[in-house]
Amino acid sequence: MSKKMTPKEVLNSVVEGINTGNLDSLMMLYETDACFASQPGQLAKSPETIRQSLRSFIDMNGKLDLKVKRVLQTSDVALVISEWSVSGTGPDGKHVNMAAKSADVLRQQADGTWCFVIDNPWGTD
Repeated sequence: MSKKMTPKEVLNSVVEGINTGNLDSLMMLYETDACFASQPGQLAKSPETIRQSLRSFIDMNGKLDLKVKRVLQTSDVALVISEWSVSGTGPDGKHVNMAAKSADVLRQQADGTWCFVIDNPWGTD
């Protein structure tokens, strides 16, 4: 990733990746050993399971809206709190609306970029 994004900009890149279906660009935003809360209480802990979780958001063919509410940062670690909503189609073909507050932990890499360590779209659930 050539452009050095802030933690807030990384979250905005997630919106772009989901809405355009660019799974490869999304995967570049995660550390190798990152985890993703695919559902409340359920963690995807490998690149392949994170890819599957992101694919399920993309497959809804909906529109993700996200607003970063707060960034708490110290040296190379940031906690990003945001609110998101998505409207699309579920695997059963029925309309789906989801919304939640997310709590994400990002770490600054040696090259200055920021990547997800913990992606928790379900916040405190």
